[in-house]
Amino acid sequence: MKVFPEDLLYSREHIWVRVDGDMATMGITDYAQESLGEILSVEFPEIDTYIERDEAFGSIESTKAVVDLISSLSGTVVSINEDIPDDIGIINSDPHDTGWLIVIEMDDMGELDDLLDASGYHDFITEEETG
Repeated sequence: MKVFPEDLLYSREHIWVRVDGDMATMGITDYAQESLGEILSVEFPEIDTYIERDEAFGSIESTKAVVDLISSLSGTVVSINEDIPDDIGIINSDPHDTGWLIVIEMDDMGELDDLLDASGYHDFITEEETG
């Protein structure tokens, strides 16, 4: 059974969210990185870009596919993970911590209510895998 950190929230698009006040750090889940295989590159938004919930904020290219990164929340990008271009492998090796992608300043804390906790995300993955 996969383990998902209990302190994170999860989207059905396989993005995790760590909330600290009105700041939200986002990255791809361990499940997503495992499904994608070896990550080759990431396209990031610019700092100060406003991103809408359910819209792409960037993309990830792997050995298997290029996928859009769908934002779980609306807000303004305040930080991107500057370590990733030099060490892309951290997304595969540590997706829930050092492999984070962006930090946004959230507009609407109510959007958090639509995210899943670790148990709910596990159930969602199980359903998705079994069809």
